[in-house]
Amino acid sequence: MLKNYLKTAFRNLSRHKIFSFINIMGLAVGMTSAFLIFIYVSFEKSYDNFHSKADRIYRVVTDVKTPTETIRTGMTTTPIAINVKKDFPEVEDAVRVTRDEFLIRKGEMKFQEKKVVLADSTLFNVFDFKLIAGNKKTALTEPMSVIMSESLAKKYFNKANPLGQQILLTGAAINATITGVMKDIPENSQIKADMLVSMSSFRQIYGYPTSDSEWTNHNYYTYLLLKPHVDAKAFEKKLPAFMEFHHGEESKKLQMFETLTLEPLRDVYLKSKRDGFVSGSISNVNIFSIVAIFILLIACINFINLTTARSAERAKEVGIRKVVGAARYQLTKQFLGESIIICMIAFVLSVLLCQLLMPLFNHLAGKTISTNVFSDYSNILILFVLAIVIGFIAGFYPSLVLSSFRPISVLKGRFSTGTKGVTLRKSLVVFQFTISIVLIVSTIVVYKQLSYMRNRDLGFSKDQEMIINTNYDKNKDAFKQSLASIPGVISSTYSSSVPGSDHTSAYSQVENKTGEMQKTNLNLYFVDFNYIDQYKLKVVAGRAFSKEYPTDSTKAMVINESAARILGYATPQEAVGRKFDQWGRQGVIIGVLKNFNYKSLQQDIQPLTMRIEPGSFGTISIKIATANIKQTVKAIEKSWNHIIPNRPFEYNFLDEYLNQQYQAENKFGSLFFNFAILTIFISCLGLLGLASYSTIQRTKEIGVRKVLGASVSNIVGLLSMDFIKLVFIAFLIASPVGWYAMNKWLNDFAYRTNITWWVFVLAGIGSLLIVFITISFQAVKAAVENPVKSLRTE
Repeated sequence: MLKNYLKTAFRNLSRHKIFSFINIMGLAVGMTSAFLIFIYVSFEKSYDNFHSKADRIYRVVTDVKTPTETIRTGMTTTPIAINVKKDFPEVEDAVRVTRDEFLIRKGEMKFQEKKVVLADSTLFNVFDFKLIAGNKKTALTEPMSVIMSESLAKKYFNKANPLGQQILLTGAAINATITGVMKDIPENSQIKADMLVSMSSFRQIYGYPTSDSEWTNHNYYTYLLLKPHVDAKAFEKKLPAFMEFHHGEESKKLQMFETLTLEPLRDVYLKSKRDGFVSGSISNVNIFSIVAIFILLIACINFINLTTARSAERAKEVGIRKVVGAARYQLTKQFLGESIIICMIAFVLSVLLCQLLMPLFNHLAGKTISTNVFSDYSNILILFVLAIVIGFIAGFYPSLVLSSFRPISVLKGRFSTGTKGVTLRKSLVVFQFTISIVLIVSTIVVYKQLSYMRNRDLGFSKDQEMIINTNYDKNKDAFKQSLASIPGVISSTYSSSVPGSDHTSAYSQVENKTGEMQKTNLNLYFVDFNYIDQYKLKVVAGRAFSKEYPTDSTKAMVINESAARILGYATPQEAVGRKFDQWGRQGVIIGVLKNFNYKSLQQDIQPLTMRIEPGSFGTISIKIATANIKQTVKAIEKSWNHIIPNRPFEYNFLDEYLNQQYQAENKFGSLFFNFAILTIFISCLGLLGLASYSTIQRTKEIGVRKVLGASVSNIVGLLSMDFIKLVFIAFLIASPVGWYAMNKWLNDFAYRTNITWWVFVLAGIGSLLIVFITISFQAVKAAVENPVKSLRTE
């Protein structure tokens, strides 16, 4: 019996090659899309799962409440880790990590390594980063001890044993010893590092030691390993008393009150809203999960529509089988079996497509999610089970329909599937195109928001700004002076930060509207006299820094409008002349800048202060002419290599630098766009099935209309109108759904585009065009058919 079922199934597939191809490809594309999304979602949710103690590891984060705001950061101060471990028996261990980048030299090799982490010697007690050489208990104990990743060790030492070897660290060329080699940290780790440096090296590297009594500078990510069976929530309730004991008096004096909370390690990447090494988005993961479910539903709907479209062709087969004694359950098993066989063929194609598309998918995702589908056979097993389930779900309704035909009616030529079947199929198409239109609307809004962020006036000049991080090299002044003699260089300026980059924040006391010295924490840029002019920042009150005023370099501050507002001033002019005390410097506010977006557009513009502090300049911004940019860059590089030969020449243009802030959004947009296209494509296959079914049902009607003089365009319009009505219904349902979904997504951005009416008009017109193009082939084919054939009696 099974052999007969298989033979019949493959015979039907072979006899209807085009139908079989469309059906199989629809399922294959649907399963491929859903499976790739499944791999992506699984990967995003797998961050830090490779740590064996992950369920006991927590990140300590801080809320700092000042008189003006509450600052939420993922970092803590220096003493937290040391004192928490000492004061609480619930804590098995603690580790601090902080990131930096260093110049590394070995012989003639010189590289500015970006992924460097300073860590306590307890790092390997908490995390499962694997050492392949060295002793994890002692590798980070001594000052100037360095652990390299396997890839970095090969880069500097090739095949030689790196243990005990020396490298030169930072511009000061400090000797450091390789004490360990670790396996490359997995991609799904929130802590990213190619090199680990012992925390005890802090004094040698930065010129001052870490202070175990400094409770105000938040410079470290702190992780706690709690002992087994410790209730993290109960433990967290003890932290306010801990802070009061160690820092209560100073907090009252500074009017900066800190609250510590715990974030489970596995939640940090996706769910934390605070800063970190890397971060993902749980909302994006949820969106893609929903898209995957919709794609599978559409693939199942396609199968139903395409199979029932052929019900007229198989009606006589069913009638004859029933006449010769076939029971309904046997026919149901046969048709279900055919459905599952089609899904198995689609499964094989899907696996091959996943393997072929994986490099492109990794590129779109911006990370190496997987290099080989076959590397994890559990994924293949999941896809196999998924194919069986889809085959059963998608084939269940058609099998019931086909097996229910009455043999007498069928063999007499009075075959009809009834109005219920037609209504169901039309409802399924409305559902498909509701999803498709929602995705079209969503895609337009996503790209509209990305375009808005790229093109919005940020309040400063960003064109042709070349950014070079000198890393405070001792020859940076000589290099900056040399820029004046290079043709094509319009101007240059020093600063500690540029828009879009990291910046420091400073405990400050600034005179407020009532004349009191208000204590607060303010973001801080150190700049030179030319910075405001070069970036074309607008002064709305007072003046900018000027060399004509000698005290500007020691006693002057410029603030932005947001800073003036939190100090209680109704107008920027009221803030000019007010006193400040910031990090030991006293003086007065000389000017107020118009707000500019120095951070991502996902955030409101925060209060910002600027001061001149020559010892804190590490970045040079170079304004270059638009003509002969390549020659100008080459001339700047030549000057760099001559004056600072020990450092590699590295630069970015500011507009590229700013766009890096939205890398995650760009990747999300690319993935979303591609999956939306695939969803629409699969929906069109389902529509093609319904168009085919409708044409078969109306063959005689079309013949009669042609005999009575109907033109091809009349027939095409007649057949198209039914589907256009369905799309219009889908549009009415999809519009509010799309508006709600994208309005919720846009809420994550402080500055966002509007969802305008033309977005829905464009989505509606686009969906109508897609529908018309899809069904026009089948409609035109039916319209040009010889009416003699269609009017013949059976």
